[in-house]
Amino acid sequence: NTFVEEKRIIDISLPIQEGMPIYPGTAATQIKSAKSASGLSRLSEITISSHVGSHIDAPSHALEGAETIDQLDLELFYGPCRVLDVTAGANEITKEDLEKKNIQAGERILLKTKNSGRGFSEFYPDYIYLAPEAASFLAEQGVILVGIDSLSIKQRGAKDNTSHTALLS
Repeated sequence: NTFVEEKRIIDISLPIQEGMPIYPGTAATQIKSAKSASGLSRLSEITISSHVGSHIDAPSHALEGAETIDQLDLELFYGPCRVLDVTAGANEITKEDLEKKNIQAGERILLKTKNSGRGFSEFYPDYIYLAPEAASFLAEQGVILVGIDSLSIKQRGAKDNTSHTALLS
């Protein structure tokens, strides 16, 4: 008998559309219909910030001179992952919340918070975020990807950027 593991890709991305929630200070998404030069085809002109909807923060988002998104290996972004249910937590995901999850080097970790329960039709300024010490813990564990169900992984307005820098370095 040969064991065959079922593999499937689950699309968790949010649709790109006008009126999609944006982080305050980010330009709104615009989609305009246009015709091709020949007039035979319909085209769309899309204006979108790289920091809205389902997005990836490249290391250059928080680290001067670091890799941009086009320089990263696509294999980082697909493969087995583990969803950690942290919906029982408070307003932040703490190191203590994660220490009980048996996180291993090389894992892709998706953090499911109470943010998902509210839906994604508007921006909530009190979104659940990853505390700086929790981000450092994940980096120390050697995870290769971390995702969260909000527009930012760090607390809104926080001066401490560790939630970005620890993971992106």
